[in-house]
Amino acid sequence: MKSKNKGKKSYNISKRLRMIMLAFFIILFLLIIRLAFLQFIQGPELKEKMYGQLIKSDIISPKRGTIYDSTGKALAISAQVDTVSIHPSYIVVKDGGKVDEEKTKELREKLAKKFSEIFELDYEQTLEKINSDSQTVVIAKKQEKDRIDELKAWMKDESFYSGIDIYEDTKRYYPYENLASSLIGFYGEDQGLEGIEAAWDSVLTGTPGKIVSAQDALSGLIPDSNETYVPAENGSDITLTIDANIQSIVEKYLKQACIENKCGRGGNAIIMNPKTGDILAMATYPDYNLNTPFDMPSYLKKEDWDKMTSEEKNTTLFSTYKNRAVSDTYEPGSVFKIITASIALEENLADTDKAKSYYCKSYQMVAGNKMYCSNHVAHGYQSLRDALSNSCNSAFIQIGQKIGAETAYRYYDAFGLFNKTGIATSGEASSPIFWNLNDVGILETSTMSFGQRFKITPLQMITAASSIANNGILMQPRIVKEIKNTDTGAITTVDTLQVRQVVSKETASSMLDMLQTVVEDGSGKYAKVKGYSIAGKTGTSEPDPSKPDEGYTASFLAISPTENPELVLLVTLYKPQGAKGHYGSNVAAPVAGQILKEVLPYLQIPADSSSSSKSNTINLPDVTNRTVAEAKKMLQKAGFVCSTSADEDEIVTEQFPVKGSALLKDSIVKLYTEKENTRVSKQVPNLTGKSLSQVKTALKKLNLNYIVTGSGTVISQDPIGDTSVEEGTIVKITLSN
Repeated sequence: MKSKNKGKKSYNISKRLRMIMLAFFIILFLLIIRLAFLQFIQGPELKEKMYGQLIKSDIISPKRGTIYDSTGKALAISAQVDTVSIHPSYIVVKDGGKVDEEKTKELREKLAKKFSEIFELDYEQTLEKINSDSQTVVIAKKQEKDRIDELKAWMKDESFYSGIDIYEDTKRYYPYENLASSLIGFYGEDQGLEGIEAAWDSVLTGTPGKIVSAQDALSGLIPDSNETYVPAENGSDITLTIDANIQSIVEKYLKQACIENKCGRGGNAIIMNPKTGDILAMATYPDYNLNTPFDMPSYLKKEDWDKMTSEEKNTTLFSTYKNRAVSDTYEPGSVFKIITASIALEENLADTDKAKSYYCKSYQMVAGNKMYCSNHVAHGYQSLRDALSNSCNSAFIQIGQKIGAETAYRYYDAFGLFNKTGIATSGEASSPIFWNLNDVGILETSTMSFGQRFKITPLQMITAASSIANNGILMQPRIVKEIKNTDTGAITTVDTLQVRQVVSKETASSMLDMLQTVVEDGSGKYAKVKGYSIAGKTGTSEPDPSKPDEGYTASFLAISPTENPELVLLVTLYKPQGAKGHYGSNVAAPVAGQILKEVLPYLQIPADSSSSSKSNTINLPDVTNRTVAEAKKMLQKAGFVCSTSADEDEIVTEQFPVKGSALLKDSIVKLYTEKENTRVSKQVPNLTGKSLSQVKTALKKLNLNYIVTGSGTVISQDPIGDTSVEEGTIVKITLSN
């Protein structure tokens, strides 16, 4: 009986073993199937995930190209900074292989507190980023070296290395802040947003590089000979045609004019070289600080800004960014009579000095409507020269009707008024506003003749007028003259472009002669500059009837010298409401005169010997590109006082006032070098009613220069009181008994 039970028991054990073995082989088979699935089916995907965890790829940001002015001054530069990011999943505390939730919470709060302190961040938002489920989170972008050093020191003290990445980046700076702001534009987080920065973004940006290396689970580097390094391709530098010195002169007087004349919609000014099309200056007021483009514009009051909605603030900012000389159209007014007169001469429909060619009784009847001359003045019989000098609407209505719409439009097209100029910056208006030719009748022909009821950009106006200053040849405006590959040193020149011959050399010469009369004896007399020949034309355009709130537009176009023009200047002021009124002759012409008085000597354009006179001022020599020691000797020999903090062996990169400035003996000249380039601003005091002795004492204390006309006490000054200026600025004082 025992033997029988024993046999049965052995049988059961054997059966159990067979079952266990069968189960084992089934499991083994399933494991093999699973491994095969993982190896051959999911293998590539898992391998990719493994590399994603082990391979670290650091982006190397390329250096954005520098924007220079024509004299080599850096207007926009990129400095090396750092960006800090984290890997939230690595910022944990483990105990026995498991995450300690409480200690992890304390660690993350500690890190958030330190980040918020160093980088001036919101603590709650920073903690939220550290607690996120994202693989990588950016904490602080484009941080200066001192802040990064503070973070690194803290990390070292706390032995905190896992989960924090610090990688090189670049930050955009604008050394001259507001200078040419509407033209240069600014750079956002990853692209140019306005102006040159936007238009030339692809050239300036470059291509990022990267370093690919292996890392362990704690983000530590694993020594690996297979590390891959792909260098960044830096962006190219570009050199503009503008001269920062000329730009600053233009901006100074434009701002002053807009403030003094209470220009409700600001203003703009352009200087162009008519021979090349080069833009030497392009200014818009109001302007803004390129380093802080999203801050409240300086021309606004804080209480007004605070009352605005977010949408209103954005609208205001975008309006401030606009380069209105390029983007906004306007009615050019009587400045456009330059175009009308040129067409008439070229078509042999007018003579410059034929007497009694036109008659003005203060108005002209057109299709049953009275079209008045300015101030309703009756000019009587006039030649073309007289009509230009008087800016007579009646005469030009008669001329426009002789020309006719079809001929006028043919020339408008030739002058480039129907198309973009092609200037290489962003925001150029897509098209001007003209009537369709089929809709142009006698009324439209008449108003067009003196520059109203159609719209072009200021840039189109100055470009067209510059062809008259260039023997009738139209040039395309050029704003960028050179592109430099910073990696290879190769330089590409942007060639000037001659568009077409619009009118003959003879017509252009006749126009310059008549326009000189406008300045010497006519409506442009306030633009005179002693010692220089100036040709010019005033302009005053009435508000668009559909937009009466826009107000009048006052403008003045100047060409100098008249014999061999080197520059054309257009000043445009929108909605002037000051004591001088709204006429271009009273408001814009004086601004042009102020600008030319400084720019012409700076460009070393010789004064006309016939009109020059002796003066007790001395022309400031050019001491740039010399050592400080050499510059001091030259200036002292010329009778000036030198002011600089630079070492004597450093090279002078800039002087202020600029070369060619007329200064009194013992005037102060500031010298700057690459190392010592700190500018000091001073507030010009209100000198009205003070004696010359008081003026000297007050300005000397501030390191400001002055020139004086007249005798007695101060009746006017330029710049006006309370204006912020740079040390060495020339304050022009007028005295009278």
